[in-house]
Amino acid sequence: MGWLKELLTPENLLALLGVVVTIGGLSYERFMPGRKRIGYRVQMDTLIDDSTQDERIHQRLSMLENTPDLAGASLVLLRIENDGFRGIDAEDYITAPTTEHRGLTATFPNRTVRDVAVTEPSHPDLLRHLPQHGTETSPGLVAHGSEISLPRVPLNRGDHFKLLVLLTGAGTDKEPRVGGRIREGRIRNNEKFRRPSNRMLGLIGGLLLLLVLQSTGLQLLREDPLPQGCGKGALTVVGSTAFAPVMKDLDGAYESDCPGARIKVQAQGSGRGTSTLRDEGDAAKGTFPPYLALSDGRDGSGGPELKEHMVALSVFTMVVNEDVRLPSISRADLKKLYAGGISNWNQIDGGPDLAVRLVSREGKSGTRGVFEARVLGGTPEFGRTSANCRTLKYGNQDVVRCELDSTEDVLKTVAATPGAIGYVELRAAELRSERGDVHLLSLDGRKPSVDAVRAGTYAFWEPEYAYTYGTPPANSLTSKFLDYLAADTGRNLVEKHGHLPCSVPENQQACQRAHADTDPGDHANG
Repeated sequence: MGWLKELLTPENLLALLGVVVTIGGLSYERFMPGRKRIGYRVQMDTLIDDSTQDERIHQRLSMLENTPDLAGASLVLLRIENDGFRGIDAEDYITAPTTEHRGLTATFPNRTVRDVAVTEPSHPDLLRHLPQHGTETSPGLVAHGSEISLPRVPLNRGDHFKLLVLLTGAGTDKEPRVGGRIREGRIRNNEKFRRPSNRMLGLIGGLLLLLVLQSTGLQLLREDPLPQGCGKGALTVVGSTAFAPVMKDLDGAYESDCPGARIKVQAQGSGRGTSTLRDEGDAAKGTFPPYLALSDGRDGSGGPELKEHMVALSVFTMVVNEDVRLPSISRADLKKLYAGGISNWNQIDGGPDLAVRLVSREGKSGTRGVFEARVLGGTPEFGRTSANCRTLKYGNQDVVRCELDSTEDVLKTVAATPGAIGYVELRAAELRSERGDVHLLSLDGRKPSVDAVRAGTYAFWEPEYAYTYGTPPANSLTSKFLDYLAADTGRNLVEKHGHLPCSVPENQQACQRAHADTDPGDHANG
């Protein structure tokens, strides 16, 4: 029995325990009932016309010879299936009221959808839910640009169908993806779960290796590969204080899902954030700096080295001390206030007899840039006149105006200062107003809300951008963290904090409109 004693060493038992835990975790994820799940995988993605390439020898199908607009054509076969243990009804898809017929969105980065057909449905009834041509307000496939919008297709366990898509454009280096949201479940690329036999063989082989080479085996056990979608190393997130609560929640979630990552959030204002990113990039001397900068509005300082990634639409609001109980304020009155033309609230209809105190942000604040551009019509605020937000100290104005570094500082000061008014990100203001010490003002009679911004009826908003110094390498922590921000966990946290995530299909039209409406030179300090 000596051989048995040798096998039952602590090292071998530890190795066996690791194998059992691994198999148990995989089995739970793959087979445990209770979650609804839609899986997808790319079964084919091939270039059928390379005549746009520079090589001397081209391959082109004869059927494309008379169709020059199909230069660079490619074919994608995308399988979509219910690979969970519960059926999915049409009502399980989470959609916006304006897109109630839409369910999933298939995206083909840097390519244009030219045609699409449904093939190989698991049963004919699926075709009834997938007519070839639909609209935004009726069921059916809707192709627009690089996306195909699918209706809310009921899928029983095991149901599946395939999309055969004809595309043009040089985007074959970026993998197609399927997005959307379902109640009590998730949508994922299930390619990694299609090789259980290979994974099992690898685990058995690893166990045998551990039994023979204990010390080497234990070292290998410590160096498990990173989970899919994870990067390792350190990343510092700088910039916007308005978006900082999202980033602080997101870094905790990412570090929990990806143990090899360390994320640090340093919110010092949008302008300072992009300046820090540029300094770190210049100092890196050709290597990619592990920094990400968030900015309220587009960076207007110039230079091609900063790469722009649109993340969300942020909503802002005016807040006043609880003693200033105006229901609404006009932009015309705000322009007078921030030009120093109104020194007492009783100069505005319905205002109390209180001295006006303007609680502003410092010059490099992106929130201040948004306020000056969207609310003051491009007119800058007058200079600082106070250090404590209560008494005059500088300048020749009769109105107290101070400058603070962060959203939280503005809210605390407005709450503690009679007659104070400031401007901050909406969700932070709502949380503070629940205490009863600040009051949110409507703007020109319009209440601040994400729905009003989505509908285009509220004026105080701005796109939120993430900036990198150059294009992040595909497997870098920066690239993986940006992908995480656009995926389920990221966009749920963005929504939780009162922003509109641009990765959600129902927000994309508003985000595109906002991007087109934003001049990068508008907010030089943003």
